[in-house]
Amino acid sequence: MDDMKLSGGVEWAIHCCVVLSRMDGAVPAGKLAGLHDVSSSYLAKQMQALSRGGLVRSLQGHAGGYVLTRPADQISILDVVQAVEGKQPLFVCTEIRQRGPLGTPPEKCLTHCPIAIAMMTAETAWRDSLNKITIGDLAHQVSSTSGPETFQTIQHWFAGATVP
Repeated sequence: MDDMKLSGGVEWAIHCCVVLSRMDGAVPAGKLAGLHDVSSSYLAKQMQALSRGGLVRSLQGHAGGYVLTRPADQISILDVVQAVEGKQPLFVCTEIRQRGPLGTPPEKCLTHCPIAIAMMTAETAWRDSLNKITIGDLAHQVSSTSGPETFQTIQHWFAGATVP
């Protein structure tokens, strides 16, 4: 990830997982794209990443589409982030302290770079925090903040019903 910034695909993927967690059956990627007002090709890329990450699977046939591979309470936000972005560290130390005319010789660098340690500590805390929040937690929060009928309305819309 360049500049330690998550791609927009992470947000779309999390939203899709939350919706899938409360649907009765599979949802086609095109319907998820329509719900979120994003191009089908862009959303398909995120769904493929989730599929490769083992978080969703595609069902074929008339009632085909995507479903979660396990209960929403067993999928963390970190799982989604890693499926879309990969598991590589956000910060990679390049030992800048050893460069330039006054660089510290490698043999004098007796510990990891303090800047790298600070960044790794922060990243570990960030990952631990995301690992504690599940898709199920988010779905519950959506119901609490947007109304208990939210997912039922989405289910009707997916079925082709006109929603006021």
